[in-house]
Amino acid sequence: MVWKRTMISTSEGTLSAISGRAGQTIGGVRSRPTEEGRGAAAVVLEGRMTEVIFKLVIEIVGSVKLILVLGKVKYIIGLAGPPGAGKSTLAAQVIQRLNKISCHKNTDTDSGVENDAIAAVLPMDGFHLYRSQLDAMEDPEEAHARRGAPWTFNPDLLLKCLHSLRSQGSVYAPSFDHGVGDPVENDVYIGTRHKIVIVEGNYLFLEEGVWKKVCSIFDQKWFIDINLDISMQRVLKRHISTGKDHDVAKWRVEYNDRPNAELIIKSKHNADLIIKSVDFQS
Repeated sequence: MVWKRTMISTSEGTLSAISGRAGQTIGGVRSRPTEEGRGAAAVVLEGRMTEVIFKLVIEIVGSVKLILVLGKVKYIIGLAGPPGAGKSTLAAQVIQRLNKISCHKNTDTDSGVENDAIAAVLPMDGFHLYRSQLDAMEDPEEAHARRGAPWTFNPDLLLKCLHSLRSQGSVYAPSFDHGVGDPVENDVYIGTRHKIVIVEGNYLFLEEGVWKKVCSIFDQKWFIDINLDISMQRVLKRHISTGKDHDVAKWRVEYNDRPNAELIIKSKHNADLIIKSVDFQS
């Protein structure tokens, strides 16, 4: 199989974008089809993080040109993967590269003023339920112990925000204050100037309930594939770095984080692109 390049003719000329089928090395990154039943249409990228980012940026730039020509307000990418896979790191790096390209191309050479960024990240963390909502559940102790499981999030609010992005081009979304342990309302602003939005989170590709509607919103779906033991080692270190005792951190990983990760990995077949890297960090 080879990469399929889609061509579209416009009044401004012919644009092209890789629509993604695998078989060759492009931009220093090896691509190949997945070998897993329902995920057989996905593309796998393998390489070091810098190589993967380079390839993803090229992919986005081409695809966005097509999307904008077709009249869409936003190009929305879903980025999923288990805890510790490196989703936040990858999203931040790709957005940074895209904005650098945009600023370089759009700098006013007379004034030296750069135009606003065209890309932004929308983390799923802000869509956690509040602690008070967990307290009101039938088993509050279990709810707090399992915080981070799909049912401790508010996918309805996430879906509402994504619809607003599609229909209005802008939205105020919540962030998450890890010090307080609760969302902060209207703390993330995605504006009309942000043509590219990467939504990153654990459960974006689930097929249950509202999550299935969330999954259908994305123009592209990326999944970071990582060895489960490696990701859990990273999560353990993360817990310890926040002040948790080693035994408490280890219990939380086994009781909550690993079952969540196993569920997330099952949603991998819904991705268009599966990313493997030897040096991603959480």
